[in-house]
Amino acid sequence: MQELGEAQVFLPDVWACHAEYFPHKEAVVCGDERLTWGQLNAGLNRVANALQGQGIGRGERVAVLMNNTVATLLTILGVVKSGASVVPLSGLLQPEQLAVLIDDADAASLIVSSDTQPQIETVKESLDKIAADRFFVHGGAAAGWRPFAPLLEAASESQPDIRHRMTDEFNIIYSSGTTGLPKGILQTHRARQHWSYSNAIELGFSADSRALATTPLYSNGTFLMILPALFVGATLVAMPAFSPRGFLETVEQERISHTFMVPPQFIAILADPELERFDLSTLRMMLSGGSPLRNDTKQAVLEKLGPGLFEMYGFSEGFATMIRPHQHADKLGSVGTPVLGYELMIVDETGQALPRGEVGEVAGFGGGQMEGFHKRPEETAKILVHDARGREFLRSGDVGKLDEDGFLYILDRKKDMIISGGFNVFPADIEEVVGQHPAVSDVTVIGIPDAKWGETALALVIPESGDAADESAIQAWVNERVAKHQRLAAVEFRDDFPRNALGKVLKRQLREPYWSD
Repeated sequence: MQELGEAQVFLPDVWACHAEYFPHKEAVVCGDERLTWGQLNAGLNRVANALQGQGIGRGERVAVLMNNTVATLLTILGVVKSGASVVPLSGLLQPEQLAVLIDDADAASLIVSSDTQPQIETVKESLDKIAADRFFVHGGAAAGWRPFAPLLEAASESQPDIRHRMTDEFNIIYSSGTTGLPKGILQTHRARQHWSYSNAIELGFSADSRALATTPLYSNGTFLMILPALFVGATLVAMPAFSPRGFLETVEQERISHTFMVPPQFIAILADPELERFDLSTLRMMLSGGSPLRNDTKQAVLEKLGPGLFEMYGFSEGFATMIRPHQHADKLGSVGTPVLGYELMIVDETGQALPRGEVGEVAGFGGGQMEGFHKRPEETAKILVHDARGREFLRSGDVGKLDEDGFLYILDRKKDMIISGGFNVFPADIEEVVGQHPAVSDVTVIGIPDAKWGETALALVIPESGDAADESAIQAWVNERVAKHQRLAAVEFRDDFPRNALGKVLKRQLREPYWSD
């Protein structure tokens, strides 16, 4: 008897089904550009067929450096539909940094937009893994670059001839982490499929949802809006660039139901003097992630933006927990329990699981897990620990604990912990206190050298605009409210903090000047 083949539907197949049955429904909005599902799928097919026409497909990687536009989304997802693996790159990086990542990814092709092409020009000659005819510029022309538009115009809008496999590469994401050279996180179609449906279920996405992406399209966090929304056939609205007022206007005009933002974005929106005049009644789900949301900020969001606040803790390597709206009252400060399809444990230095209530390193396991760090098997091996069943959990580098109900509390980054006079000091604990001062808009706490205690805590503060704040007064106020070993050595004002694409403060950069000797 003939056996049936594997009946597996992949994300590009799902997108095509939405286009077939709902071709006139709005799918993507960015600025003045709007695409229906029929137009979106046709655009993805053109990109995929254009790449296949150049011999680019399964087993190859395509680096993409473009800002937030409809063309960027078509390019990123079109690469995936071609069978190739996409490598989205940050426009915030310097040319030399971009060259290192493109080379590390073993990219066979590079697609840029006319506004990002100058960033690559000075290092283009060093990218010797890419053939001369595989440098493409989208939306313009430049010497030494092939215009992508003619290839798209000549390409077919029909479904590309490709059958995906669950083990095929979907993308390599370079984590803009807080330490060292970013590592390429390799994710398969299996992982991205899990990401799509688990978040769609957890966050209540439906075909009627209108999801707002406020962060750069190259960022892994932005996939929290892209993949669940497109999985269920919803409408995705992407901001060309974030601004607090632009967010409020977009939510009102586009009747946004779902959005993802990082804590600095929430803080900026709450500070808008005209916040209350905007109609945010359609906003059912607000997801915060990237870095912890301070409790005072969380309370303000619930009071002023609405009750539908979810907070996600996770890491790009493939793990996440979530605190849901109905849990904030009883579990304020927790980042919740694992997202559907994940499990977690707290481990000690040897990788042994710790009981609830004990402090250790957070480790996670689940369907969205990465395949590994690209070309770094030794780095992958370093973060693996095994549970009693022999399953491979991923170490996070974060310090946390579980309460009696299994809810997770993040205490700090392992590398950010301050050891002062033999005591473990968690900057996040101090940041919670500093953030309550009325003159403080945002704060980060780092460890600096101290002759007596080894290291001690320094608070770097962004003051409220227009407030006549005083550094020493804030220090004294805080030191009255923290334990002796948590007291601040000083408070210093800053205009801003260095951050990654998802708003996480790069504490390593802030610490460097103090430890340079």
